[in-house]
Amino acid sequence: MRLLLISNSTNAGEAYLDYPKYNIRDFLGNKPIKCLFIPYAGVTVKWDDYEAKVKSRFNEIGHDIVSIHHFADPIKAVEEADAIVVGGGNTWNLLHHIHLNKLIEPVRKKVMSGTPYIGWSAGSNMACPTIKTTNDMPIIDPLGFDAFNLIPFQINPHYLDKNPDGHGGETREDRINEFMVVNPDIFIAGLREGTMFVVEGEKMSMIGKRNLRLFKYGTEPREISSGEDFSFLLK
Repeated sequence: MRLLLISNSTNAGEAYLDYPKYNIRDFLGNKPIKCLFIPYAGVTVKWDDYEAKVKSRFNEIGHDIVSIHHFADPIKAVEEADAIVVGGGNTWNLLHHIHLNKLIEPVRKKVMSGTPYIGWSAGSNMACPTIKTTNDMPIIDPLGFDAFNLIPFQINPHYLDKNPDGHGGETREDRINEFMVVNPDIFIAGLREGTMFVVEGEKMSMIGKRNLRLFKYGTEPREISSGEDFSFLLK
């Protein structure tokens, strides 16, 4: 299994998908690949426009994409894909359309057989057992919370340590603590901006200058640097 799970598409003040583009290139390799793109997380952007935006960046690094919404048979499109790319946006809308098109098992089977999977933000959430650690507002019924279950732990992308000044609501850590109370047996990886997981078979590493914040019920949160081995999370 090969996964590239990116916290965020864009760093502040930078162009879209600019900071991770060479990581994507290295992950896909030198041979040009036409990836199947899943744009369902796009809500305020039309899927054609979303496709064009991602396509431009992939073309820049020698690869290409085509969006699944052009195919009459999305399951067949998944089965024939050379790589699968799932973009960010609203995780609830993403999962709604994935369930609507009955893509959970086809994507899982395809990726588990070795087809590369790239996701950022909501696309990283989709690699988890469920979407229960997303940050997004539940704007639509996702038709079930189960995601692709490619990894046995949860990711909280865009992880923030503090709330904005003047905000009196819960911190991100407070919300994760709530999740842990009712889901005590699962790790939650707070994936900060500019960081990403790379999974190659049974090995997992993290790329990025910021640490990971790792949560598990009954233990103190841990800060883990990108130089460490993260493969234990796959067990």
